[in-house]
Amino acid sequence: GERPVGSWPDYYDSLTLFSPARHSAMPGAPFPGDPDRYPHRDEVTAYLERYAAGLDVEIRTGTKAEAVEADGAGFAVHTAAGRTLGAAGVVAASGSFANPHLPVLPGQDGFTGELLHVADYRSPEAFSGKRVVVVGGGNSAVQVGYELSKTASATLATRTPIRFLQQRRDGRDLHDWLVATGFDHLPAEWLIHYVGGTPVMETGDYENALDSGRLERREMFTAFEGEGVVWADGAREPVDAVVFATGYRPALDYLRPLGALDSGGAPLHTGGVSATHPGLVYAGLEFQRSFSSNTLRGVHRDAAHVVAPLAAHVRRAP
Repeated sequence: GERPVGSWPDYYDSLTLFSPARHSAMPGAPFPGDPDRYPHRDEVTAYLERYAAGLDVEIRTGTKAEAVEADGAGFAVHTAAGRTLGAAGVVAASGSFANPHLPVLPGQDGFTGELLHVADYRSPEAFSGKRVVVVGGGNSAVQVGYELSKTASATLATRTPIRFLQQRRDGRDLHDWLVATGFDHLPAEWLIHYVGGTPVMETGDYENALDSGRLERREMFTAFEGEGVVWADGAREPVDAVVFATGYRPALDYLRPLGALDSGGAPLHTGGVSATHPGLVYAGLEFQRSFSSNTLRGVHRDAAHVVAPLAAHVRRAP
């Protein structure tokens, strides 16, 4: 990118954080404004740009890493512009936005409507008056489906019923509880015992939209067919657009030449420290070490964890 703000400017226009400002800041840099508000996408972008400007580091924007290779005890980072950067260590913190997961269903290639991933969705205006199906049952799917239902006929297609989690309880945000109880710090292996599936933060609007019928939820369709979809009950329906809100995968293809990934493109690591190459570490992976690993409020803990072994390697500690 041309700014050191990651993928934030490219998210859909209405995106707001699910965690309040007080829990969405980097250490030593409080989020400006009311600490109990939920910052908008553009506010997060501006915050990250200010944060980056205060770091005593060289930042090269517009520099895409194409491939990383071993070079003695260090690495050679090859860029899209044809340059090679030598490095004693590498932190792979490139997130997943560049690698959206798009399922393939029968008949998909012959679908005549519009097909897109939520990574390419910006606002509901382009879908006004149309029949739209949003695939997915997570936060993004529900939020996009809800705003589409204001100007379009929108349906959420999910494999299981949507699980809502109340965002505020007794006047306090859920994240106050997550921090106070230590849930944010739980190792990923524990989470399966507490979180079954993907809970959706409920602000009071989404369930009402489903209960009133303004936003519909149906079991996932089984196939595309020409200008429409085939629902699980066999019914066929024409639709104008299908939006896949089906998540992302780590965008780490530049590490393939290094042999640091498994066959599916996932990094081989323990808690963010590479299991294949000393001097290679990760930050921002989902559930890297805890529930909050790939969030603004939690990534700093993982960064602190991986920097210690990285620094030891760079200093050639015995």
